[in-house]
Amino acid sequence: MTPTQLRAYSAVVRHGSVKAAAGEIGVTEAAVSLHLGQLRKELDDQLFTRTAAGLAFTPGGLRLATRAAEMLGLQAQTIREVNQAGHGRRLMRLATTSLFAEHAAPGLIELFLARADDFDVELSVRPPAQFESLLASRAVDVAIGPRMSSGSNSLICKPFLNYHVVAVVGVGHPLATGAPRPAQLREQTWLLGPSAAGEDGVVPAMLRHFDIPEERQRIFQSHAAALEEAKRNNGVALAVSFAVAADLANARLVVVKGPGLQAEGGWATMTLPEQVIVPAAAELTRFVSTPRAIQAMMKGSGVHIGHFRPSVHVTLWK
Repeated sequence: MTPTQLRAYSAVVRHGSVKAAAGEIGVTEAAVSLHLGQLRKELDDQLFTRTAAGLAFTPGGLRLATRAAEMLGLQAQTIREVNQAGHGRRLMRLATTSLFAEHAAPGLIELFLARADDFDVELSVRPPAQFESLLASRAVDVAIGPRMSSGSNSLICKPFLNYHVVAVVGVGHPLATGAPRPAQLREQTWLLGPSAAGEDGVVPAMLRHFDIPEERQRIFQSHAAALEEAKRNNGVALAVSFAVAADLANARLVVVKGPGLQAEGGWATMTLPEQVIVPAAAELTRFVSTPRAIQAMMKGSGVHIGHFRPSVHVTLWK
């Protein structure tokens, strides 16, 4: 088996189509079919058959799909490690949710990088549903997001911090006093950060709980920008409680009281098992639950209103 053959097979598995796989890796359909034929011959397995509903994989084909992702990920990791060794620097790739990336990641990464001068951290914002596949393929070294039960016994999930999400408004907003009825909440303008755009997490769950119509939701580039709009009495915002503690203490924002308007969430690290995890990732998972790290996450520098980019040296994309 060659990396080229495995790459072609992995693309077919992801897309369920030889044509789409060829487009992804930039070769002809005939070339993809040739690679598949070589794998079938070498492994003595049909791997998959075409049906009216799409591709139906054999047990061997499903096993190869898992192994192909692992081997390609290991190849990419080896290339990266060799390159880092030659340049004297280490790189750790971290995937997380937008809520953690904005409110907790800046302080955590800033403190973590201060421990060593040969580190770079590459941070990407991804949906939690992708964490397991990203780790299995070694596209990232650590994932941080909501506590979730992994469908695989090969991943380690370690909770480290609980937080609360509260509904807040400006002091002059009509909901600043009293407890609104659900019907009143559905009539409000909801000022939201990027976390509202996903399916998983505390914020989408709260919006579903009150059945907030999409036309009542305004999603900003950052949670900080949504909160600034809330301070102008232009709607209701959902915020992590420790991120708005100063605004609440200084009467710039008010917590909206009522059932369902406060919810608890939790963050956890997810990694490969200890015997295959990269050393930097293992170090972060140990460090993240220390008192210094918790304090840094809750009192970090955060983001500016108009820019979703932590103040530490990271690469950030959606």
